[in-house]
Amino acid sequence: MTQELFKKLDLDSYIAEFKNFFARDKDVFLQGDSKLHFKRIDELCKIDFTSPPSISNLNTALTHLSKQGILHLDQSFELIKICMYFRYLKGLKFEESLKEWLLKIEIPQVITELFEYFDEKGQIKESIDERLINLNLSLKLKKESLTAEFKKLTYIKNLTPYLIDTQIHLINGMEALLVRGGFNHTLKAKIIGRSSGGGFYVVPLSVEKIQSQIDEIENAKEEIYYEYAKKISLIFHKNLLFLKFINNAFDLFDHYSARVLMAKKNDYEFILADNSTNLNLYDFAHPALKNAKSVNLEFNKKVLIITGVNAGGKSMLLKGILSAALLAKYLLPMKINSQKSQIGNFKEFDAILEDPQNVKNDISTFAGRMLHFSKLLGKKHLLLGIDEIELGTDFEEAACLYNELIIKFLEQDNKIIITTHHKRLAMLLAKNEQVELIAALYDEELSRPKYEFLKGTIGKSYAFETALRYGISANLVQNAKKLYGEDKENLEEMVSKNINLELSLRKKNEELEKKEVKVDEILTSLKDQKEKNEQEFKKIISNLEFKYHKAIEEAKKTINLKDIKEKQRSLNKANELKKSIILPSMEQNDELRVGDFVKYEKIKGKITAISKNDAIIQSDGLNLRVPLKLLKKTNHTPMQKPKSSINITRPSALSMTLDLHGLRSDEALDRLDKFISDALIAGFDEVIIYHGIGTGKLAFAVKEFLKAHKSVKSFNDAPINQGGFGAKVVRL
Repeated sequence: MTQELFKKLDLDSYIAEFKNFFARDKDVFLQGDSKLHFKRIDELCKIDFTSPPSISNLNTALTHLSKQGILHLDQSFELIKICMYFRYLKGLKFEESLKEWLLKIEIPQVITELFEYFDEKGQIKESIDERLINLNLSLKLKKESLTAEFKKLTYIKNLTPYLIDTQIHLINGMEALLVRGGFNHTLKAKIIGRSSGGGFYVVPLSVEKIQSQIDEIENAKEEIYYEYAKKISLIFHKNLLFLKFINNAFDLFDHYSARVLMAKKNDYEFILADNSTNLNLYDFAHPALKNAKSVNLEFNKKVLIITGVNAGGKSMLLKGILSAALLAKYLLPMKINSQKSQIGNFKEFDAILEDPQNVKNDISTFAGRMLHFSKLLGKKHLLLGIDEIELGTDFEEAACLYNELIIKFLEQDNKIIITTHHKRLAMLLAKNEQVELIAALYDEELSRPKYEFLKGTIGKSYAFETALRYGISANLVQNAKKLYGEDKENLEEMVSKNINLELSLRKKNEELEKKEVKVDEILTSLKDQKEKNEQEFKKIISNLEFKYHKAIEEAKKTINLKDIKEKQRSLNKANELKKSIILPSMEQNDELRVGDFVKYEKIKGKITAISKNDAIIQSDGLNLRVPLKLLKKTNHTPMQKPKSSINITRPSALSMTLDLHGLRSDEALDRLDKFISDALIAGFDEVIIYHGIGTGKLAFAVKEFLKAHKSVKSFNDAPINQGGFGAKVVRL
């Protein structure tokens, strides 16, 4: 059922790509505690690790061991590879959950000792057994002897006329010469085959003797290998419970690894489904779409009805919402802003998307859909998608019938997404407080869909406009409009105006929100300035008090002085101290006029009116009254188009690669900015940026910079041989 649903939602290619990251084939579903899995995946995303080696399915081998069977060395090596990989993982610097999990996995010493038995290709090392060393040496000498014997035969003068060629042919696993008839007069040999040209493939008796000796050596080696196979299988049998555990643990880590590698390759994010039924998506795009517009959608009620223009993305939006929920349930990565998005958890998923009618099932479209609906009645916590719900029957009857069906589904705590062109059904359901409306938008000026959506309204289908766009003649469309009727056309026009009004209101709301943000900034600035002024005022008062106190103390000294001259000197000093006290001036130094550009701390604006003590300044569309004494003139003048000339010098010897290893993010981005500018001037349309993997901070900074750069068309991780995840191929 899940595989069928993946196909319905256009996720089959995504799943196929994901499965390519597995070390061995398995189902995509990750069983167990989702929160724990999510935590481990998040930790693994921060680590640079080697992906698991390719491993065959070992269920049969483990069953064979449980019956005290002997595994072939190839099968034993597969189990050894798993244990060796976990030894590698335990050496990485994981944190928290993954670290705790790996610490609990203790590989028995008797198994770690087996690691030294095998080389990288899974062959038993000759160094562990002196017999193998001697046999391999003998084998090498015999093969050299065999080669020398063939070479000698090809140089025998009497045999040369019978040789068709001097090559050594491999026939049925045996090395042979190709000769003509009559060879038996000069060569004792055994015929093992005939060529298409009438020649004979023969094995000389001298060669056969050497080959027999080689076979004996090979058999002796196989006997030794069998001894080791028995020895290893006995050790495995005694540690069977551990091997079953490590085999399952490998599959679990393989799930984590495949998800992380998929996310890194495609710049995807993970999101953990919570216990709600909300579907709030931000910057989401269906994996099947290339260069798609990101979707922002808040769906917190029970039913979402998507209406609007034909070919405007309604069906893809429906599939996208279902896909996001399904991928989150299976902890699969997707293109989404995980920090802002929220996806609930659903027990089951279903989609009614295509026409069920075909020649084999002898069922109508409507009957097929009713059959599908009947199977869903009684189910709870279901996320259901229905595309073109009115398909297959009279839309007036369908509106009433589907209205009742959907109300029934709501009572069963299900969540439903519907696409429809039927406005009556949308209006009937819109009365329910658990129903949300969303409309696919149409650009009337450009006569094409926008592939954008507007919440809270019913959309117009634009059937006539779509027909014109796809080549139907204007005359036919005009006749169709007459048949459609003036009243219905007026209704469509009202729907269109309603959408345009909604868009206009949304735009004004956005402008108002920007002004509110600006007001908040100004209020914060004024508050900060008030606190700053109060602190400065207290500081000035304190300083003045100290100076006055010092002058008064100096004057008091004269009372106790007896000498007239000393008294005079003391009074003079007190007067000097008093004169040195300068009171702060609150007068405006500059003469201000209407039209002057001024600033008050961080606030800058233009004077539009002046009263006795205050001025009205205009700043970012807002009028503010500020005391004249707090304003300062600025050198800002109205924007004028400067006369300028630009000379661009083409950089010489510019490389198509940039290495940012070891740089801080700010320094790296400065170099990257200059490098891209130089590359554009030089006419390059593709360059490579090397940033490395490391902690991921520099890689993240580079990625965000490239996303925002206007001259960057696209970028991807480089191929493995050009840096892989540690580099970006940038198209300009």
